[in-house]
Amino acid sequence: MKEQWPPMETAIIQTVEANQDQMLKTIKKITSIRSDHQPEVPGAPFGVGINEALEATLAEAEGLGFKTKNLSGYFGYASYGTGDSYVGVMGHLDTVPAGEGWRSDPFTCVEREGRLYARGILDNKGPILTCLYALYALKQLHWQPKREIRILFGTAEEIGFQDIPHYLAVEEPPKLGFTPDCKYPVVYAERGRLVVQIACQTDEQLLELLNQYILNTQGLGETLNLRYHDEEFGDLETRNYQIKRENGEYHLTFAISYPARLTAQDLIERVKQALPTSYTVTSCSNWDPVYFDKESLVIQTLSEVYGKLTGLPSQPVTTTGGTYAKVMPNIFPFGPSFPGQKGISHHPDEWMAIDDLMMNAKIYALALYHLGNFMEEDEE
Repeated sequence: MKEQWPPMETAIIQTVEANQDQMLKTIKKITSIRSDHQPEVPGAPFGVGINEALEATLAEAEGLGFKTKNLSGYFGYASYGTGDSYVGVMGHLDTVPAGEGWRSDPFTCVEREGRLYARGILDNKGPILTCLYALYALKQLHWQPKREIRILFGTAEEIGFQDIPHYLAVEEPPKLGFTPDCKYPVVYAERGRLVVQIACQTDEQLLELLNQYILNTQGLGETLNLRYHDEEFGDLETRNYQIKRENGEYHLTFAISYPARLTAQDLIERVKQALPTSYTVTSCSNWDPVYFDKESLVIQTLSEVYGKLTGLPSQPVTTTGGTYAKVMPNIFPFGPSFPGQKGISHHPDEWMAIDDLMMNAKIYALALYHLGNFMEEDEE
């Protein structure tokens, strides 16, 4: 190791390394359980496969000596430590369907040339299980956090966070934490995502809409009065255009990925002002932006951990993606993908390198060590 670490942090890293075989065995087991969404059955709100993955994961956590809880198949968690509040690490066990084009069975985790291949290995079973083993390393060292730490296993992230309402109905949100379901370095802000519908009646109106406002644009919303540049987030973007005919009307829908300084209502008004009054503009759905102070002690501490372990630039970043941070208070995205790793999840032959899984486990172990040591005054 190039960097010099304090004795406890050195011990954490060494313990994570010693657990490699056991961690990889667990990851291979859980990623070999098919857990895309299936019809609800009693006790399994999102299908038997997801419920099997949840129960198997909680059994693995119990085998490591953690207290566990299953929240009626909507969520489960492994817990370590005690306190009036908790640090939450939130990932998910549900996956998108496998799709076509795989070189091997997507629901049998296989190793090839230092990589593991399986549906969900990156999004998000592999990363959340590295968090479980990160906490296990701390437990093995008999470290006691100043508050409870929970590794939370969601079951409906891929279908619009449908598991979150149940969790928040029966549990308090975390005091602070992260979700390992995005990218590195620390992500301090997510763009908002608004889906807009423009309705019109006639073929002529549709052609006018397409020719004058949609086609031959740069995807920046410039013809709809949406052009906007932000120093932190970059350009506002429009994407995912679809046309349907319903109830005698044409409906054009599209998504707007927008910076935190704008609101959904601002954007709807801008589109209305850009179009003739013969068009009807409505909001179909909206996820507000997520924004944390990138200079906060929490984010700066985890940025330092990441930079020191990897030797890579560690300045906090923003993202166009959407994670549990959109709907769970007080958590921000942190990993697992390293710079340059794109187009892997949701695609055939989804993979994670074993070296990356190990690096994630080390990063998350040190992150939890620091978060678990924070007192209330440290978070202000």
